[in-house]
Amino acid sequence: MAAEKKFASQADLEEKKTSFIKLSDNAYAYTAEGDPNSGVIIGDDSVMVIDTTATPVMAQALIKHIRSVTDLPIKYVVLSHYHAVRVLGASAYFDEGAEQIIASRGTYELIVERGEQDMKSEIERFPRLFAGVESVPGLSWPTMVFEKELTIFMGKLEVRLAHIGMGHTKGDTIAWIPSQKICFSGDLVEYDAAAYTGDAQLEEWPATLEALRALGAEKLVPGRGPALLNPEEVNAGLDYTRDFVTTLLQSAKEAVARNLTLKEAMSHTRSKMDPKFGHVFIYEHCLPFDVTRAYDEAKGIKHPRIWTAERDKEMWHSLQA
Repeated sequence: MAAEKKFASQADLEEKKTSFIKLSDNAYAYTAEGDPNSGVIIGDDSVMVIDTTATPVMAQALIKHIRSVTDLPIKYVVLSHYHAVRVLGASAYFDEGAEQIIASRGTYELIVERGEQDMKSEIERFPRLFAGVESVPGLSWPTMVFEKELTIFMGKLEVRLAHIGMGHTKGDTIAWIPSQKICFSGDLVEYDAAAYTGDAQLEEWPATLEALRALGAEKLVPGRGPALLNPEEVNAGLDYTRDFVTTLLQSAKEAVARNLTLKEAMSHTRSKMDPKFGHVFIYEHCLPFDVTRAYDEAKGIKHPRIWTAERDKEMWHSLQA
């Protein structure tokens, strides 16, 4: 009997080096060599964290960095989208002064619809990203939900939270400091890492990237990968992400047009994607989920099917050679 082939992520055990990078007097990027990034905005009277890390235990490292530069209360926690790896650390910030957990309407709806299944699915897929998972008290529920845009004044510093369009999920939120042209994009933008598209709206994603580009960000913190520190790097990140998601969806459309099976669609997509992206972080982990979602969307399934731990395993095994 052949040995069970585990998720690519379950062999990914190497700890990543985190960096706390100053973008301005008010903004910092918390990056981790291709693991999920977080953002920090320090206003005159309070602090905002964009994406909480995956567990309260893991959040302590970010809180320690924040406390090295300010003792202001961490009043606002922003969820760029609903994925567990981004949101399950939220409870750690209540001890640091958190008053609001903020998300878009779309993100709230996805937590209601599939938050519980997603939490179990993600933890089983990628255990290294959930260190101290026993510290998670449950789902992280927003206390404040906005439709399209919310402006917060942290003293005199204006911060805009906006849902500018669908992409990585239907509820993606960016944080934008207009006076400094600094953007925190969540997983709408990736750089030197695969874009996970298992819950994506692939058809809309490129237009959302162009709406983001139109802001004219001079610095941008992507969901994964290094902080982008000048307009040229920002555009490179937008171009990279657009190329990834358009190549993926186009490959799936070609596969569906030729009546290929999902496994055949995987091979066809690899022929287009591997030469450009095969070397980047978490590519082998993401690609089966990415192709499955792209294949569904190419077949007309507009609303992503819910991933469960059981569905993950079925899909993974069906696509292995």
